[in-house]
Amino acid sequence: MRALITGGAGFIGSHLSEALLEQGHEVLILDNLSTGSIDNITHLKGRPGFEYFIDTVTNEPLLAELIDRSDVVFHFAAAVGVKLIVEQPVYTIETNVHGTEVVLKHANKKKKLVVIASTSEVYGKSEDVPFREDSDLVLGPTPKHRWAYACSKAIDEFLALAYWKERKLPVIIVRFFNTVGPRQSGQYGMVIPNFVRQALAGEPITVFGDGTQQRAFTHVADVVGALLKLVVEPKAIGQVINIGNKQEITIQALAEKVRELSGSNSVIKLIPYEEAYESGFEDMPRRVPDLTRIKGLIGYEPKHQLDEILTQVIDYFRKK
Repeated sequence: MRALITGGAGFIGSHLSEALLEQGHEVLILDNLSTGSIDNITHLKGRPGFEYFIDTVTNEPLLAELIDRSDVVFHFAAAVGVKLIVEQPVYTIETNVHGTEVVLKHANKKKKLVVIASTSEVYGKSEDVPFREDSDLVLGPTPKHRWAYACSKAIDEFLALAYWKERKLPVIIVRFFNTVGPRQSGQYGMVIPNFVRQALAGEPITVFGDGTQQRAFTHVADVVGALLKLVVEPKAIGQVINIGNKQEITIQALAEKVRELSGSNSVIKLIPYEEAYESGFEDMPRRVPDLTRIKGLIGYEPKHQLDEILTQVIDYFRKK
């Protein structure tokens, strides 16, 4: 199999590239390095079956050529991270919506399988936890830019499913829940890399809000393993599928755990959302997936639990 990964120099994309190459597949990467990093794929350069292109999905002649050469497209190129989304809402919406539009348009010409990376953010302010794929989406008002990302990814899902329904383009939509692990950057607001970096530097560990918000973190290896199984499962086509972990923790408790596992003496400091992001910022109180669908499709069970994930990330940052 030859796979095209848009955003392949990003966190999840680079790990997926590794796994595909290890299984003997070929990998093409297209990434403009806006949020990805060449460091994530440096170790893959020169490996048989690996090629990378530093460009954007809006370069349609190049995109069309790479899709033609591929059997499956993993569309991961997107604006990511709460910090980036709040600070650059125009870029977020244009990148996510238009990027997905051109990928689907060109994939449709040869009916290439497309895996669309979506997010747990689309569930918005819903309190119907754990989140099921067929649950209602409850988004905040349009003047709050924080919801622009969720809305843009929901539009991506609608468009992909429309291509499947109307034009029979095979698509699989995966909603990632707080995926973490080595190589993830804290530059755009990802919580675990930020906590680990602060703890190792002896800086205050900054918890936004009151720290009672709950999250469930998934190791990137579990996510990649699920993706590899889903692309060869015919029943996954045309479906929206959660990928995550159900082990919840409050952000306050997460900060304490990072401090403990890293042997840090850092203090934990609460910062109001208004100070961290913008006035009137709203957060999701809980974010945990219902995994019934993915378990039924591929027998998915997350193998890595939180302490192991945190230990790996701490070791990664220490080596850096």
